Amino acid sequence: MSGKQETEKQKKEKLLQYRKQIDRLDEQLIRTLAERHKVIREVFSNKISDSAVIRDAQREEKLLKKVRETALEEGIDPYFTEQLFRDIIYQSVRFQSHSLLDHQNDKLEVRTITVSYQGTRGAYSHQAAMRHFGERYDDVRCIGFKTFEQAAIAMEEGETDVAILPIENTTAGSINDTYDLLADKELHIIGEEVLKVNHCLMTTEPVSVDTIRRILSHPQAISQCSRFLAELNHTQIDPYTDTAMAAKKVMEDGDPTQAAIASSYAAELYDLHILAKDLANQPGNFTRFVIVSRDPIVCDPQIPTKTSLMLATVHEKGALLQCLNVLDKYGINMTKLESRPRIGKPWQYLFYVDLEGNRDESNMKQALREIENKAAHFKILGCYPAQSEV
Repeated sequence: MSGKQETEKQKKEKLLQYRKQIDRLDEQLIRTLAERHKVIREVFSNKISDSAVIRDAQREEKLLKKVRETALEEGIDPYFTEQLFRDIIYQSVRFQSHSLLDHQNDKLEVRTITVSYQGTRGAYSHQAAMRHFGERYDDVRCIGFKTFEQAAIAMEEGETDVAILPIENTTAGSINDTYDLLADKELHIIGEEVLKVNHCLMTTEPVSVDTIRRILSHPQAISQCSRFLAELNHTQIDPYTDTAMAAKKVMEDGDPTQAAIASSYAAELYDLHILAKDLANQPGNFTRFVIVSRDPIVCDPQIPTKTSLMLATVHEKGALLQCLNVLDKYGINMTKLESRPRIGKPWQYLFYVDLEGNRDESNMKQALREIENKAAHFKILGCYPAQSEV
């Protein structure tokens, strides 16, 4: 019996040593990535001086080929390894693109930025802001507000440098409040951020989901998790100002029958227990945010770019089609078309359009000029770097 107990003890000690070894290797991986990023910064500094291109597609393909070959030699899944390195390359290109953008707009030496957003610390907008600016600035100061409009006004009045606003979600669709703000205010889109959203159910204690009687969350999150919530027959679903604010209230109330739907980051911040994860109707749940500023920016031609505009057509048959035909004429790809009622003009609509390309390119310039001549109302919302996957 004693020998058997000793064997079990030895197994536990050996497992503990393996885990410690894995922890050391993980730390080494992080340090190596940090060292790689330092080199990328140096590479970017040289590219500014000699005007070299940010992305070398041929070199990337050679690198990925070598990665696959080395992975096979080392007995690692080459598909997994390639995807990992694609993410690493993407982050490198993303950093260099943003740095070039800051350089061209005389912001490379600016080390602090203030960002207004709707919600509180731990909200998805807060996470998107930190992801977008955290690598570019030494100090990112995020200021939360109760509404999207308050966040936009804070930026307009100079309280913050920029505002970040959610504009569409892959599950719930367009976020109309943001489109209406773009129509009503002088906001210039200067960037976008796409965030993978993982909605979690959380409360103060590790209880069964069946014991939850009230769930709080932002209306958008509730909409995105409608199938999961529909199965909770004895639970009251209440809209709340923000996902993170809902998590904070659950923490403050201390009632284990009350839960919030928010991010795992919010659960960590407010010391809540996660009862269920991945609650969205679709497994791939992403929210796209736009960064807006008081002034437009200039984008280098080598940066993949979007141009967003807003227009109202004249009240004639086929007026919208005439505008869209202009895009086909100049070979411009449209990635988004959204309509919203025109405020103060019953039965008239504003159309929001996202186009691939830079507003300063020759074809785009001509196309925009022709569309403006055909439209009853026309406004360019911004030209900014497009976020794309590798």
